[in-house]
Amino acid sequence: MGPWRCLLLLPLLAPALHAQQQQFMEYVERRITLLEERISQWHDQSSRYSTELRDFKNQVLGMLEAAEKEREAMRAEAESAAVRVERLEREVDYLETQNPAPPCVEVDETLMDKQVATAKQRKNEKYTKLTDCSDTIASVRAMKILKRFGSASGLWTKDAAGSSEKIYVFDGTANDTVYIFPRMREFTLFSATRKAARIKLPYPWVGTGHLVYDGHLYYIRQQGLSFQVIKFNLANKTVVDSSVFPAEEQIPVFGLSPSTYIEVSADEEGLWAIYATKEDEKNMCLAKLDPASLDIEQMWDTPCPRENAEGAFVVCGALHVVYNTRLPSRARVQCVFDVSGTLAPEDASLVYFPKRYGSHASLKYSPRERQIYAWDDGYQIIYRMEMKKKLEV
Repeated sequence: MGPWRCLLLLPLLAPALHAQQQQFMEYVERRITLLEERISQWHDQSSRYSTELRDFKNQVLGMLEAAEKEREAMRAEAESAAVRVERLEREVDYLETQNPAPPCVEVDETLMDKQVATAKQRKNEKYTKLTDCSDTIASVRAMKILKRFGSASGLWTKDAAGSSEKIYVFDGTANDTVYIFPRMREFTLFSATRKAARIKLPYPWVGTGHLVYDGHLYYIRQQGLSFQVIKFNLANKTVVDSSVFPAEEQIPVFGLSPSTYIEVSADEEGLWAIYATKEDEKNMCLAKLDPASLDIEQMWDTPCPRENAEGAFVVCGALHVVYNTRLPSRARVQCVFDVSGTLAPEDASLVYFPKRYGSHASLKYSPRERQIYAWDDGYQIIYRMEMKKKLEV
């Protein structure tokens, strides 16, 4: 094609070329616009991510600051606890120097055998009286029912040797908490125990044969087949002494009170223990206790049978055993054994107690007041005794 022909075609191709150029420019502009939109999105996302990262960083810094404060607080508490523990250790050390440690309750077999042998050597010997007490019970002069408190079996008493007016209450035959009322009035007027102080004993008691004597609680603890007499100081609430009772194969001492194996009693002469063994399972035994060391000073076999016995107490060195039947009837002192031999059994008065509710779970003689604190089917009763001289009976 010649040149003149190309020149003839240029006017015809110019509009097509211009249209293609226009389309290309529009395409480029669309692509640029799209890139700008994507760049704008990326910028927005980057800005948002930066903001979130900054917020997260601030949150982490706040958490770290709070953790640091908690660490400092815990460190301060730990230091304070260490100071308190150190102070407590000093106080415990001081208390241990002031109060003796609880004695070991393990049995020294050699010492117990020696104690039993000494007591048996003096078994059934005539007792050398420590006082000039020569009284015996003539009759029950009066009866006063105070209230009904606790379960069917229990014990209530005062200190048999001291002058305190406190009332000590042992509810049940197996427990470890003693209620203490400041006076008889608080015990009588209030049915609940809110007016009573509480003492939790280190070992639970068994039965109702316990005694408060000269600021100490003498109570019975069962450990396996053996029984211990625990001497507990009521003032500083510590065990002063303990002793395994030196009797083999013990059985319940009262036929109508199967939970009581040892009855600790007090009279004008001191402390006594009433018990029974399979060696002579029909009758009771009596032992004189040393209140300071819990040693057995002397032992006696008595002619008083266990059958239908519901309780016993000692008055001026004479054992008085209260009998009854399983059916409701009048309780009576039907066996008296005087360790000094002053009062013959056939010369003793037959003492009757007024008709009661059920059965006497405990009978505690107060040598200071010459009356008996009884627990009868949940009722607390006082028996005032009429006394007379043994030689005049």
